[in-house]
Amino acid sequence: MKAEAINEFYSVNGEVKYVKEDEIFPKINKDPIYEIIRVVDGVPIFLEDHLARMFKSASLVKHEISLDEKEIRNSIKDILLHNEIKNTNIKLLSGEADGIGNIFLVYIVETFYPPKSYYEKGIETILYEYERNNPNAKVLVRSFKEDVGQRIKEKEVFEALIINRNGYIPEGSRSNLYFVKESKIYTAPSDEVLQGITRKHVFEIAKKLNIQIIEETVHKNDLEKMEGAFISGTGINTLAISKIENIELLSTGNKVILSLNEAFNEKMRDYVEQNKNFWI
Repeated sequence: MKAEAINEFYSVNGEVKYVKEDEIFPKINKDPIYEIIRVVDGVPIFLEDHLARMFKSASLVKHEISLDEKEIRNSIKDILLHNEIKNTNIKLLSGEADGIGNIFLVYIVETFYPPKSYYEKGIETILYEYERNNPNAKVLVRSFKEDVGQRIKEKEVFEALIINRNGYIPEGSRSNLYFVKESKIYTAPSDEVLQGITRKHVFEIAKKLNIQIIEETVHKNDLEKMEGAFISGTGINTLAISKIENIELLSTGNKVILSLNEAFNEKMRDYVEQNKNFWI
């Protein structure tokens, strides 16, 4: 596996080490499970949700995580303090390494947060044919990541939306996907997609705002009937889609999408305020 830790320090099984002395990544011999968590003002956002999903992913692929939740929290805190950083993305990775066995890594990764213009104008996307073997488990499949990343780069778009063999579009390559029609939100059923952390909070916010969510996957033939679309994920929150292939959508002015985005940002600010005492 390619080394991807940045900054000066990272953690291996709870022990802080120098990134420049890394010998772990090339030894990782299977597709590991992982979580990427946004850190805002020193607080890992929705950490308990990420940990619950990580342990669920481990169970689904019959992998044993070598640290418990308290040890993971302490490792995250150690890495943020050692690197003296408060706003970034961190990655938790659990897998197996040659000559070592089970490993648990905590490290800082390259971070990109969409600029304000992306939220104002929306993003362009393409369709990408693919079927996940186990959509509920967050496993790093390197061949998929590399291929879809290349397609995104070639087409100069922000995201690739996965389309299956039957023409249905359940999710993005690294995001959850939603469509808006007649003020209702349409998104794929929970058992057909990775249950994103931001997705969970989108559902909670929609319920609070009395916005109906219909768990139904949209077909490519129905794209032109949609009034808007957006994606959600760590680091992007909710982000309107302006174009899918050659189909243009008026998502940035859609009241449902605007209200959800505003409510999500408020929820994130509240989370930081409520949890900062432990982390800062």
